[in-house]
Amino acid sequence: MVKLSKKRKTSTKSKAKKTKKKQPDKKVKKIPEKKIKPLKLTKKTTVSANEEKVVISKIKKQSTEKKQYNLKEFVVYPKHGVGKITAIEKTNIGQIEVHFYKIFIEKEKLTLTVPINQQNNLRPIATINQINKCISILKSKPKIKRTMWSRRAQEYDQKINSGKIYELAEVVKDLNKNSDIIADQSYSERQLFEKAYERLKSEFQAVLNTPIEDVQKKMDKALGRNQNLIGDE
Repeated sequence: MVKLSKKRKTSTKSKAKKTKKKQPDKKVKKIPEKKIKPLKLTKKTTVSANEEKVVISKIKKQSTEKKQYNLKEFVVYPKHGVGKITAIEKTNIGQIEVHFYKIFIEKEKLTLTVPINQQNNLRPIATINQINKCISILKSKPKIKRTMWSRRAQEYDQKINSGKIYELAEVVKDLNKNSDIIADQSYSERQLFEKAYERLKSEFQAVLNTPIEDVQKKMDKALGRNQNLIGDE
């Protein structure tokens, strides 16, 4: 009986020693680097706050483009054609003062409101030299691609709405039905042709400052068209 009691005492001592060895290991693992992280977070939040303040100050100033148009001046809005600036006004949106143009498109009887800081959508009307180059484009032979009409129609529509006068003249030249290549026109071809023709004619009139009849005669002569053919259609 005495020997058994001694063995039990030794087993309890060995367990106590094992538990004592594990305890200091747990305390060492709980120490890792927690004090460094909050310092980095505070620096990031201060930088982001400063960046937001800079952006807001720029919006309040409403940066403008270099080119500024005057009252009663003609401009070209790509998707609608030639228009005339009828007013230059300002309004407050929130705490921001916004200046904008009122542009009247006579052909469509439409008034557009274009903010001055977004006037990169506008372009000034063509010069006399550009008009002369357009006439030479109209006199040249049309270029017809051998692709599906749906794809060509998309390309023509993109050129018309690009606002570029040379591309507009190319559409008029390529869809001119009075040429030897294009004998007949479908309804969609005629629509695209008339849209491009009328936009080009309105810019010709604004630049040359002549009656619309004289402008049409000038264009039809370059295209080799019969007079008043557009009106008959």
